[in-house]
Amino acid sequence: MDFRLSEEQIEFQQMTRRFARNEITPLASLIDEEGRFPFETFRKMGELGLLGILIPEAYGGVGQSILTFCVVMEEIAYACAATAMSYTVSSALCGHNLVRNASEAQKRRYLPELASGRKIFSIAMTEPGAGSDVLSMRSTAERRGDHYVINGSKTFITNAPVSEVFLVYVRTDRAAGPHGLSLILVEKGTPGFSVGQPFKKMGMNGSPTAEIFFSDCRVPVENLVGKEHGAMSMLLGGLDMERAVGAPLGVGAAQCALDRCLAYVQERHQFGQPLALFEMIQAKLANMSVEIEAARLLTHKAAWLCDQGVRCSAEASQAKLYATEMGVRVASEAVQIFGGYGYMREYGIERLYRDAKAGTIVAGTSEIQRLIIARELMKRSGV
Repeated sequence: MDFRLSEEQIEFQQMTRRFARNEITPLASLIDEEGRFPFETFRKMGELGLLGILIPEAYGGVGQSILTFCVVMEEIAYACAATAMSYTVSSALCGHNLVRNASEAQKRRYLPELASGRKIFSIAMTEPGAGSDVLSMRSTAERRGDHYVINGSKTFITNAPVSEVFLVYVRTDRAAGPHGLSLILVEKGTPGFSVGQPFKKMGMNGSPTAEIFFSDCRVPVENLVGKEHGAMSMLLGGLDMERAVGAPLGVGAAQCALDRCLAYVQERHQFGQPLALFEMIQAKLANMSVEIEAARLLTHKAAWLCDQGVRCSAEASQAKLYATEMGVRVASEAVQIFGGYGYMREYGIERLYRDAKAGTIVAGTSEIQRLIIARELMKRSGV
């Protein structure tokens, strides 16, 4: 067993760290306050190759592993969780999906634009009446000649207000249950397609979220990704990766919270001595450190298994569950250590806490992750 990153992964880590601390961190509070998407950041990430980590070089990417993506994702989440959220949706959930399932023509048309940052992408599964029950979606696409006509709506769609391209899961056979789903590319500006106003959220304000609507939206048949009625296997085939790449969101933000606390307790004095000398503070810091390292190891293991092509539903869900819930716990402790200052917006600690909660909800809630883990445990034990 070798827990060391490769030289190439370390280079990506260090390059991303420099960029994130210099370019992303200074904008984090501003985009949170203004609810503004950082287009300038994404253009620069495209120039550095960060948006194309999982995209082959033939399509404008750099062709790296899922583990490398997680290493990069952690550094971006350290600087700004909202930027990391939008980053993983566009570059990983959409980019990796297209690499695995799109036609050659679709790859050549869309992947270079994604990798360069010229266009932002969204993936649309969740519906107002479905939530975690993705397979009960009601949005439909009916084939009429050389077009599909889409009707329905999706909600809680990350990047929707700023995206140019949407990967939309729809029902193309109403009688086939989970086997009647298809995946279709829909571009912004298509007649019959519209995006609602951005939601006002508790956190992740720099990563806009909105509903999208389809009213007799006509999309060319060539926008179908893979086979008609074949999206079920695509959806399930990408879930392990989706959960693995969601875990670094909690790890990076928690590491930032810990580092901020370490600096603060050495500067802040109470009762004639630095906070760092109080044993209760030391215990909090030690517990935070242990949890972060445990989450990082779970994340790297799940990513490594994905890279090996090993089915790892339990491991990916364990990583996502533990890392995102750990992020909430560590951010909460950071607010407590900072005391009244931690509750004030000017210090940025309360933002870490607000943003962290989203990780336990998106890409499968903590409750769903527990169900998956339990199901896998029983399956592996022969129950």
